[in-house]
Amino acid sequence: MFNKLAQIWKVKELRNSILYVLGVLIIFRIAAHIPVPGVDVTGLKKLFANNQLLGLMNVFSAGSMKNFSIVMLGVAPYITASIIFQLLVMVVPKLEELSKEGEYGRSKINRWTRWLTIPLALLQGFGMITLLRQSSGGVLLNLTPWQMGLSMLTITAGTIFMMWLGELISEKHIGNGISILIFAGIVSGLPTSLTSSVSTYQSSDWINMVIFAVIALITIVGVVIVTEGQRNIPVTYARQVRGNKMYGGSSTHLPIRVNQAGVIPIIFAISIILIPPTAAQLFLRFNVSWIASSARWIINLFQNQIFYGVFYFVMVVAFTYFYTAVIFHPDQISENLQKQGGFIPGIRPGKTTAEYLQKIVSRVVFTGALFLGIIAVLPLVTAQFTGSKSLVVGGTSLLIVVSVVIETVNQINAQLSMRDYEEI
Repeated sequence: MFNKLAQIWKVKELRNSILYVLGVLIIFRIAAHIPVPGVDVTGLKKLFANNQLLGLMNVFSAGSMKNFSIVMLGVAPYITASIIFQLLVMVVPKLEELSKEGEYGRSKINRWTRWLTIPLALLQGFGMITLLRQSSGGVLLNLTPWQMGLSMLTITAGTIFMMWLGELISEKHIGNGISILIFAGIVSGLPTSLTSSVSTYQSSDWINMVIFAVIALITIVGVVIVTEGQRNIPVTYARQVRGNKMYGGSSTHLPIRVNQAGVIPIIFAISIILIPPTAAQLFLRFNVSWIASSARWIINLFQNQIFYGVFYFVMVVAFTYFYTAVIFHPDQISENLQKQGGFIPGIRPGKTTAEYLQKIVSRVVFTGALFLGIIAVLPLVTAQFTGSKSLVVGGTSLLIVVSVVIETVNQINAQLSMRDYEEI
């Protein structure tokens, strides 16, 4: 390990990229501790500590929501906008054609995604402020309309700032910027969470700590195995004669990862889960009785651990398949193989190869999706026996942390390998 660190430090470009990302993360953590004016921060932390839904929202906001900071929404609006456009690309033919136009099409869709983030941030900021104003404990002081508007603009600007920081990190090619920001927020809160959990446990509750440690170990080992696992499909390139030289005739393999989507399904699932109960909170005090009763019913439904666990599991599995379909295109891979003179032994080139790849991917991803879903709800199941709400948030946090670490390490190793190849 020390040899690898020394090797990374010797590569000037890679060293500067890592230091640059660390500097960006320091700026993010400073911003996460600048609260929006008019908030009782002490009362806010107590409210988050006793509310499971708000705890998940805090994880999703990279740990900045419990301070009601200027970046309290984190990258949630940007991720929501990305989900919307990824769905539209699969439904709207013009957007699908645009996505196939290479860098130009992707940059245009990314620009639209950024524009959509602004109204979503305004809407979510208004919803969060309204939610906290309705909560007990007097978390938010009396806000005038001017203060309300100023707070919404501040929160929206913080979201755009976070989105910009994420893109700056992604440009350095040592990990996904959005995921790294969420990772940094989770890691920064781990010491406080562990200290709080240990201090609240009695000597008779040692078994709960053992269960939590076992869950953490299973999650870490399982995520590493599934993330690194892959199915290698053999590919053979036919010999081609060009002039007096012969090309091809080699054999290689096409890797199909068990979990190609990484941590994205977890992030997507959490974002969808948070929408119904958060929206329902806004309608609790409506004068129309059936609207208020419907909102209460939705909140009670999501507080039901059985429904919550099943819905969470289904969302993780569904988004794993969805995101894999977005990033993996069997038709394009089959076409590229055919253009390069490659083929899968025993499989005809063209449409048959694409169907074969789709069949393999569906089977392989099923294992990864099922595993991620089980790991995601495992803390919920354990919490029913231990009565500890911290396990719920802890399981989701471990999934994100481990996946982001693996993704970042893989990208760093890829850059090291590329530089070794260039030196040769």
